[in-house]
Amino acid sequence: MHAQPGDWLIVEGGGNHGPTRRGLIEEVHSPDGSPPYLVHWSDTGHRALTFPGPDAYVLSSAQLRDRELHAAARLAALRHELSQPNPLSEPDATTQDSR
Repeated sequence: MHAQPGDWLIVEGGGNHGPTRRGLIEEVHSPDGSPPYLVHWSDTGHRALTFPGPDAYVLSSAQLRDRELHAAARLAALRHELSQPNPLSEPDATTQDSR
């Protein structure tokens, strides 16, 4: 794993399905970009010297932005799809004629 200041450290939730954490890498303590990193965690606001584990990876700011834009587009498409009437569902009893 290699990073530079300004990159983002992403830690997946792992086997317990916890939340994904993101932290801004503020300092890299080796000349080749390997850990440890001083990370400013976005969820807590804390800064910590971090040795990332196997569930972590590094993204540049541009890569993170692209992923977030892609996820937002998928969410918008899903919301749109869910807001459409389902042609296979039965008619609502409140809208049927009672003749």
